[in-house]
Amino acid sequence: MKSSVVFSPEVAKPLSSYRPYWAKRFGIAPYLPMSRAEMDALGWDSCDVILVTGDAYVDHPSFGMALVGRLLEAQGFRVGIISQPDWHSAADFRKLGKPNLYFGVTAGNMDSMVNRYTSDRKIRSDDAYTPNGEPNKRPDRAVVVYAQRCREAYPEANVILGSIEASLRRIAHYDYWSDKVRRSVLPDSKADLLLYGNAERALVALTHRLAAGEPIETIRDLRGTAFMAPRHWLPGEDWCEIDSREVDRPGALIRHPDPYAMGEEVAPCTADSKAGVRATAVRFERQMPRLDRRRTVVRLPAYEQVVDDPVLYAHASRTLHLESNPGNARALVQAHGERDVWLNPPPIPLSTEEMDGVYGAPYQRKPHPAYGEARIPAFEMIRFSINIMRGCFGGCTFCSITEHEGRIIQSRSEDSILHEIEEIRDKTPGFTGTISDLGGPTANMYRLACKDKRIESSCRRLSCVYPGICENLDTDHTALIALYRKARAVKGVKRVLIGSGLRYDLAVRSPEYVKELVTHHVGGYLKIAPEHTEAGPLSHMMKPGIDSYDAFKRMFDRFSQAAGKEQYLIPYFIAAHPGTSDEDMLKLALWLKRNDFRPDQVQTFLPTPMALATTMYHSERNPLAKVGRASGRVETVRGGRQRKLHKAFLRYHDPENWPLLREALKAMGRADLVGSGKKQLVPSFQPAGTGGAGQRAVAREASGARANMVAGKRPADASRAPVNSGPAGKSARPVGSAPKRGVSSRAVPAGRGPKPGRGR
Repeated sequence: MKSSVVFSPEVAKPLSSYRPYWAKRFGIAPYLPMSRAEMDALGWDSCDVILVTGDAYVDHPSFGMALVGRLLEAQGFRVGIISQPDWHSAADFRKLGKPNLYFGVTAGNMDSMVNRYTSDRKIRSDDAYTPNGEPNKRPDRAVVVYAQRCREAYPEANVILGSIEASLRRIAHYDYWSDKVRRSVLPDSKADLLLYGNAERALVALTHRLAAGEPIETIRDLRGTAFMAPRHWLPGEDWCEIDSREVDRPGALIRHPDPYAMGEEVAPCTADSKAGVRATAVRFERQMPRLDRRRTVVRLPAYEQVVDDPVLYAHASRTLHLESNPGNARALVQAHGERDVWLNPPPIPLSTEEMDGVYGAPYQRKPHPAYGEARIPAFEMIRFSINIMRGCFGGCTFCSITEHEGRIIQSRSEDSILHEIEEIRDKTPGFTGTISDLGGPTANMYRLACKDKRIESSCRRLSCVYPGICENLDTDHTALIALYRKARAVKGVKRVLIGSGLRYDLAVRSPEYVKELVTHHVGGYLKIAPEHTEAGPLSHMMKPGIDSYDAFKRMFDRFSQAAGKEQYLIPYFIAAHPGTSDEDMLKLALWLKRNDFRPDQVQTFLPTPMALATTMYHSERNPLAKVGRASGRVETVRGGRQRKLHKAFLRYHDPENWPLLREALKAMGRADLVGSGKKQLVPSFQPAGTGGAGQRAVAREASGARANMVAGKRPADASRAPVNSGPAGKSARPVGSAPKRGVSSRAVPAGRGPKPGRGR
């Protein structure tokens, strides 16, 4: 019998337990080298690892290439960086020579398509991760292009993919920019291995094993990795392959397995388990097969099946998300042609000590000197902020944080965070005493976790806070309150602000936290994200009802008044999320006007790979509920006019939108909302020189429809597009789009923000 791989959730080798590689004798580099001259100055004849990135190199833990590079440096390896190479040839990929171990390829901190294109598929005018914000410094689908060029430069070199782009494209995925389901990036890139999620454990183990002479094609047992394998390959003879339909015939997601019934589970593999998923599969029901999960792989429908079958696509998406808890997740496999994309279970989260080590490396906390005086906007945004944790157990369907960072919170120690504050004070140019943020994906999940590790390891919920806060979740904010107080006491610190988005349904569980936050850490405005007011959209987002926002606002106002401060909440909203109707957007607009908010910087929903809301957008099915041929549809809008309409409802105050809104309100039978009354949404008059944008949108839509009728064609996406009164198209933030969590709109209190029609 060949040796068998077993993925045990209890086994996690500490990052600090490896014997340093011999090259550690070269010491610490001031900056990781980006040129041969820098290598020569360090006494290096070669690099062990070369990181290729689509971002400018900023030696700061918020930038992936710096964090990964310093981590490997601490293990004794020589790490070079090729930043924003010219991808039109292989020349730039040769400038540091051939790496001894591998090229590590990343698109950067953002998915390259989100980075380069707006939600309207237009090329962005700037790039926050580039010197002086210069655009077009990276290719579309950068990990694929960079990997191909690395292979072209040195055909024998190992190539490893990583970053959020690789994470979110590790299996067949809907790609909004080409409007089709694309293959995993593995077969297109020809990479040897893909690392997904928080990849420190896999990265360190892989690098040491390669350095010890182990061939990369034999390294198949690392959590958080994906690779190409022969069809129906198994790690051992005692492994079992099961059809995904045996795992999830979708039903309720809330049921908790008994955490105390965790003995060895054994069941025979059926003879036809390797036959693959049949394209005729139409019915899914939920069951929990009694198998040894550590030696079981779940076969998803093949790429060739999901590419044309929205039901199977939704089923595959649902199954992947159910297999996301590192405590109970099984390996996944998906056929791509004659080969399989094999996904090992997710990585074990880092301990607090390991997090401290990762963030405590000797970062310069500045851009590489090669950039001179050039400004890098993303660095300017975060240079005085600190990541105190990773992960998010919120599970919002439009956000890809959990698909990349996971649902288990990984927190740093107080000492590590306070030391970084001192590092900012002492090292970061321009520091005047204000820490702009202590946060992460959210501001107030620091040290929050399940009360019982056995329950946590067996749970298969997609969210700890939806439809309500789980009774097993510890919501005690005491540790965070203590951190805030100690941070304020650091010598040289005048203010500590909280810039990360706040999970207000958790915050209200701790009035003492809200009091501490409001009294000391709000700089006039605090951003929170109710996302919508209506039950339909919120249920598709897995967000709490607007009553949770109301409860927090009352608490916020009370503590602000007690502190003698005039402070405002800045709520963020998503326009036209899947499952949102025109009527929903109208109700949101009326709520905004009633509460004297004027949103600006409104974006349209951007379906990013792997997000559950993207599955809704593409398949028109809801993967949160039962999926089948007869399942109810999630109507989505793809046409330009209705997308503009949903944005217009959020910016009801802008005269440019009034012609479009008037027409829509009349079509919806709500002409009563046109007028100058206090309870009416838009006036009947049009200021001179305004309204051109809305009128042009209407004209373009009408002209396009007439042209299609003349040509004998149906309008684009006509089969999917609802009428004005039906559920509407999508609009949301680009997930994972910046060092901090992005948002789709900003609501400015009336009288405090820009004048109507003059959004910032």
